[in-house]
Amino acid sequence: MRLTFVILIAALTVSCHRTQTVGGIDVIAKVKDRTLTREEVVKVIPKGVSSADSLLIAANHIKKWATDELVYSVALRNLEDEKAEIEKLVEIYRYSLYHYRYLERLTKERLSVEIGDADKLKFYDENKEKFKLERAIIKGLFMKLPLNAPKLEDVKTWNKSTSAEALGNIEQYSVQNAISYDYFYDRWVDFDDILSNIPVHIADASHFLRTDKSLEKNDSSYCYLLNIKEYILSGNIAPYDYVEPKIVEILINQRKQAFLKKFEDELFKDAIKKGDVVFEDEFQSNVNKKTDL
Repeated sequence: MRLTFVILIAALTVSCHRTQTVGGIDVIAKVKDRTLTREEVVKVIPKGVSSADSLLIAANHIKKWATDELVYSVALRNLEDEKAEIEKLVEIYRYSLYHYRYLERLTKERLSVEIGDADKLKFYDENKEKFKLERAIIKGLFMKLPLNAPKLEDVKTWNKSTSAEALGNIEQYSVQNAISYDYFYDRWVDFDDILSNIPVHIADASHFLRTDKSLEKNDSSYCYLLNIKEYILSGNIAPYDYVEPKIVEILINQRKQAFLKKFEDELFKDAIKKGDVVFEDEFQSNVNKKTDL
């Protein structure tokens, strides 16, 4: 009963600002010696919501917080026999978190991730077999139009053409009439990703792409139009411009790993020289060989 009363009062005070102040901080709820502040509650309330919705969101958050605190309190009492193991796990996580956060900051501050075109092309040429397509890719144009859109037959005709005039007509038309419009004559996209927007089942993508350059499909509300300018079937080597983002990611990761290994090796060698790291004699010679000391 006491908890319910505190939560209710706390929820009401989110709006009326009559909260308890502890050390200059507005406290909205308390569970034993644990406190929840106004600032923490305000952070979970989306901007622009009504006062009534704000109050409801705040009340739900306060109740959830109080319940979690109560469960935590009960867990502390009932898991006393596992306290040592839990503290050890907490320390391992704390250690790992500091380790990860510092190395991430270090790489951002000291490692240049600018990958030149020559490096990217060199990696692509040397590793083409690693870039075989698992799915077909295409260049083309896709539109989704209401069935009652004006001049729909004209659009279907324009869609089958790649002339500058037809493309100009489509672009102007799509601004006012298209539900969805995607021009990708200038870039490769996954064929299956495009098909996911069309209510059609194509059992053999390779056969379809070899025999068809356009697709028209209607459902009860919309007309779907796809024009295919180029395609590359699965199993073929992906073109450079399609895999370039992946190449950049690979090269950045390689640089990062090399940078971190060098940093850790230098840190280790320096610590040994200073005497901060000491080994038993039986291991010292092997360590020296491993670190080239």
